[in-house]
Amino acid sequence: MKDKSVTIEQHLQSHPAQTTTWVEYLPSNIRPYFYLARAHRPAASGTLLLFYPCAWSVTMTCYALSAPITTVWTYLGFFLVASQLFCAAGCVIDDMYDKDIDAATSRTRARPLAAGDLSMFQAFIFLILHLALGIWVLMQLNEYSLVLGLSSLGLLVLYPATKRVTNWPQAVLGMCFSWGALLGTASVAGAVDWHVYMPLYMGGVCWTIVYDTSYACQDRDEDIINGVHSTTIIFGDHIRSILFMFTFVACSLVSYAGILNGHGFPYFIGVAVGAFHLVRLLARIDFENKESCDASLSSNAWFGFWVWLGAMTDYVLKS
Repeated sequence: MKDKSVTIEQHLQSHPAQTTTWVEYLPSNIRPYFYLARAHRPAASGTLLLFYPCAWSVTMTCYALSAPITTVWTYLGFFLVASQLFCAAGCVIDDMYDKDIDAATSRTRARPLAAGDLSMFQAFIFLILHLALGIWVLMQLNEYSLVLGLSSLGLLVLYPATKRVTNWPQAVLGMCFSWGALLGTASVAGAVDWHVYMPLYMGGVCWTIVYDTSYACQDRDEDIINGVHSTTIIFGDHIRSILFMFTFVACSLVSYAGILNGHGFPYFIGVAVGAFHLVRLLARIDFENKESCDASLSSNAWFGFWVWLGAMTDYVLKS
């Protein structure tokens, strides 16, 4: 165990943002579980990135239905919890698939499974616990939403495998992470207005391609050696211009959803501020610098926040 602790400590030293997180004050025997769930980095782990499409959808639906403010906050709190549970489950599944690859990659070799701090059986039990809790949470929704939510589990399991068979695993991840754009409105309205929320969903997919491609650039050279497929590889030297294109499409689709939903100026101001943030981020990121790529994931969460804030401001003014 001493050698493993040194490995984790060395990893944390190479990623300074993790050195002061609350997880490190927990007992050493449970600490690996929190690292496995990426609880020490909620934005970078994907919890917030998974949550914001839900938040967009819930707020936009409450705006359209003139639902009371208590409905908005109730569902936002619900989906924040659900996002943490399912994001943690996705991280466990991903690490179980990629145990050997993680061990051969400098950035991930200190992860609990790759480092040997947890066994596959321990990770499996941890996964079952999260899935059970997640499904119980979904069962609090209406029947339509329960079926819709459970149907996303296939994508959750499928994503890690796609990194071995397609150059577009980021698109599959986007389909999974943006599911909340459909589930949020279904939970509030009991159905999905597809002509409004399908553009919102596809906008989320394009946004995911942007942030996960940027983030994955730090592993590009090692991914090629390890046989991992990624958009970072196929985009090549044109990666920045291609991601600008996906940013434009994402913002256009999210704006179009707002038009179809009858939103006012506050919503579109939020999208504009989010778009400015993404453009500024893409213009500044150094795709050859691991720290720059790593930091881009957390920074991307601000796009989700600004879009939600625009929708929420529009809702409050309408109320």
